[in-house]
Amino acid sequence: MMKKRIAVLGATGSIGASTLDVIRSRREDFEVALLSACFKGKELEVLGQEFPGAWLVLTRDSRELSRVIRESRPEITVNGIAGAAGLEPSLAALEAGSDLVLANKETMVMAGPLVLALAASTGRRILPVDSEHAAIWSLLEAHGREALEEILLTASGGPFRKFPVEALAGISPMEALKHPTWNMGPKITVDSATMANKGLEVIEAARLFEVSPEQIQVLVHPQSIVHSMVRLKNGAIYADMSKPDMRLPIHNALAYPDCLPCPFGRLDLAGLNLEFEKSDPARFPMLPLAYEAARLGGLYPAAYNAANETAVGAFLEGPGDGAPGFLDIPRIVEYVLGSDWDCSGKLEDPAALEAILEADRQARDLAEHYIREKN
Repeated sequence: MMKKRIAVLGATGSIGASTLDVIRSRREDFEVALLSACFKGKELEVLGQEFPGAWLVLTRDSRELSRVIRESRPEITVNGIAGAAGLEPSLAALEAGSDLVLANKETMVMAGPLVLALAASTGRRILPVDSEHAAIWSLLEAHGREALEEILLTASGGPFRKFPVEALAGISPMEALKHPTWNMGPKITVDSATMANKGLEVIEAARLFEVSPEQIQVLVHPQSIVHSMVRLKNGAIYADMSKPDMRLPIHNALAYPDCLPCPFGRLDLAGLNLEFEKSDPARFPMLPLAYEAARLGGLYPAAYNAANETAVGAFLEGPGDGAPGFLDIPRIVEYVLGSDWDCSGKLEDPAALEAILEADRQARDLAEHYIREKN
């Protein structure tokens, strides 16, 4: 096949590093068109020496990044940017005629209907690479969406799955950053500890696969071998399984529609014991809050995301006077969701972007207000 030109947004982060490993493993199939980073200029320069044909962008300005995406003309854009900052680059990639390989779940959480409508109008694909959504996407490709009854979304349970509930109040940022399975950035690691990450994935799955929240069940699976499952209308359950290695779903997305040999994530089933259990809403209130945001729809998912980002950012700046504790994170999000986040317009309309970004701003302001007033 012809070499595919790849843009890697967030090239110095964990998704970016995994993507570049995949490209290194198949240089005959992929070439780097663009590398972007927000902070790590020296690391970006080193990558530029390794991939001398790539555009290099060090910027916090989403408009500048959007311009460079258009001018570098990638066929595939891997969005590994963390948080709400990834939304506008996702839209820019689709507008530029690039397929979108999506690790930035906030894109779908904040603006799923708008993003799907844009992909449809430009004829571009959205290929998820979060291990759970990549698994669901692959299973639905194999069995057909019309056969789907239920999505079984797996979660590791994070580091506090067995902690006494009364001990959670004293969790420090350092403790929350010790994930038992995955090596991720600070924000997403804390989200895994609170299960906000799984909450965001519930919203993302509902919007990406266009199913109701009631069709999504979360199962805690600490081994992180089964990345997700689907139950079909005939009752059969199909699972996607591999070692927990993000390079496998990224490899599959970059190679799509071809199935190419891959050295990552290969699994030996012999001797494996796999556990599944229901999540505990009392221990992980961020999950029921996410289901509520998904059910309410409109701008509630964007508000959920913004409040959580603000709360986690303040938590990571602690511990200390004025910093929220671990259990304050869901309290802040619940407070913000108590406001009215209904949307008067259609979220698939391009004009909705302004309302989405304004809801994001207002939700952050409310979360900061709660933190100030509490202290």
